[in-house]
Amino acid sequence: MGILGLSKIIADLAPNAIKERELKHYFGRKIAIDASMCLYQFLIAVRTDGAQLTSADGETTSHLMGIFYRTIRLVENGVKPVYVFDGKPPNLKGGELAKRAERRDEAQKALAAAEEAGNTEDISKFNRRLVKVTSTHVNEAKQLLKLMGIPYVEAPCEAEAQCAALVEAGKVFAAATEDMDALTFGSNILLRHLTFSEVRKIPVQEIHLDKVLEGMELTKQEFIDFCIMLGCDYTSTIRGIGPKRAIELIKNHKSIEKIIDNIDSKKYVIPTEWNYQEARQLFLEPEVADANSIELKWNEPDEEGLVRFLCEEKQFDETRIRNGAKKLAKAKTTSTQGRLDSFFKVLTTTPSTKRKAEEKKSQKPSVKKVKTSGGKFRGKGK
Repeated sequence: MGILGLSKIIADLAPNAIKERELKHYFGRKIAIDASMCLYQFLIAVRTDGAQLTSADGETTSHLMGIFYRTIRLVENGVKPVYVFDGKPPNLKGGELAKRAERRDEAQKALAAAEEAGNTEDISKFNRRLVKVTSTHVNEAKQLLKLMGIPYVEAPCEAEAQCAALVEAGKVFAAATEDMDALTFGSNILLRHLTFSEVRKIPVQEIHLDKVLEGMELTKQEFIDFCIMLGCDYTSTIRGIGPKRAIELIKNHKSIEKIIDNIDSKKYVIPTEWNYQEARQLFLEPEVADANSIELKWNEPDEEGLVRFLCEEKQFDETRIRNGAKKLAKAKTTSTQGRLDSFFKVLTTTPSTKRKAEEKKSQKPSVKKVKTSGGKFRGKGK
């Protein structure tokens, strides 16, 4: 879920924080990508006749098709992707996971009813709701990325938090995910729609956290409390308080504690044993691997290894896989040029520089006018 309704609120209150870019704008950029989010998207989107792609043995291959071709597209545009995989979910997420399980049960029942009625539209809809990223999908994706020469990181907990840590450490330019809580975890730049922008013919949405805070007139901790009040994966919210009222309360009282002390508890229902403090701490100090100790390296693709894995094991077309491997190798060579702004820095004129320039100017010989014997004036250097 991320943060409920946050993207619309930012568009309304801090529009200058959002930029729309073409994929080619990120030439030479290292970008941390939420792998689980991508796999989920590929399992839903990469289909034929409404069903997921499968091998002759009936094994799902939609996720591999998506990872292979869309990663090639990123690299061809000069992007240097690093995929970040989720670790164990935090304990606070247990309630959200239970809700998702309930929704899956409901979708399963609705699917059975749609199949019985022969409603193809509903069958397709509920099949998509039942999509789940499994450990098999994850392990196969890691194997594929290794053969492609693309680095990946295994986060100890939430992938969005690890992406944010990589951005903060300067290891990558931005975090790419559809979950808005990457901002709440502290990623200064969030990219949405990155992996499917060209497929859907939509721009990449680039959101800057510093501009969000400036536009909304909030500190980082106030922003975190605001996100908790909107609704996140880790705790419940105060019933009766929507986005507009939440931003007013945060601006007036600065923290959830002060809000609780000042609102009408009869009008607004505060959850019993509300664990908002633990949620706040999770956003402020998430469990992540030390980004400074992570080495990101992009290697040459293993063409023969890709053929063995994708063609011999998964029945992909060999010609297409070899062509893809060659595109990947060629694009990798091209992308090593880097960006101009990584080589040049803009020099600004500081007050001391201006002062030195004025002092140098003042050292030029001055001219003093003297009267000649004929009564005229002429210049004389001092």
